[in-house]
Amino acid sequence: MPDTPALVFVVDDDVSVRESLELLIAHAGWQPVLFSSATAFLAEPLPQAPACLVLDVHLPDLNGLDLQQSMGALRPELPIIFITGYGDIPLTVRAMRAGAVEFLTKPFDDAVLLDAIAEALAASRAALQGRAPVQALLDAYASLTPREQEVVRLVVRGHMNKQVAAELGISEVTVKAHRGKAMRKMGARSLPELVKQAAVIGLGTVEPA
Repeated sequence: MPDTPALVFVVDDDVSVRESLELLIAHAGWQPVLFSSATAFLAEPLPQAPACLVLDVHLPDLNGLDLQQSMGALRPELPIIFITGYGDIPLTVRAMRAGAVEFLTKPFDDAVLLDAIAEALAASRAALQGRAPVQALLDAYASLTPREQEVVRLVVRGHMNKQVAAELGISEVTVKAHRGKAMRKMGARSLPELVKQAAVIGLGTVEPA
């Protein structure tokens, strides 16, 4: 991930603010991506790269705090820095409790914002690195054939080969073959390791399709 450029998303309906932040962020060596509304930002697919969001609280279409709540479900690893033209203690408390990195009142010191962005990007980078092993397992599971996935889902729920064979209407030999191929693709050296991998990606209690 070191070669991936760090992105700083800016959502503010004031064009002068967006332009000044664009220059500031680019000069600091990051890649600014600008939006005039929360709706436009939500419509943009977010790449798996170190990133943070500089977000105005008061937007014409969607309140910044509501957008923060939405991002908590969609991209919880995306740190948010709030900026606002109005100092409001209840808003500040609500934003910080919901995980905001900083809450700055305009006009703010450029250095303070840059420090907050640097902190946010470091947190984003750490979160993405933590997710990398999980994503690798998800990719490996996605590479299995539908039948191999069925076998894995039953095996990790504790079914014996005979039970899997009866459930799927195939022979035990075929079950063993599918299970062996699946374990090789998943990089699992043993059944306990396969079960642990399944738990990591949420397969432990999933009913077979």
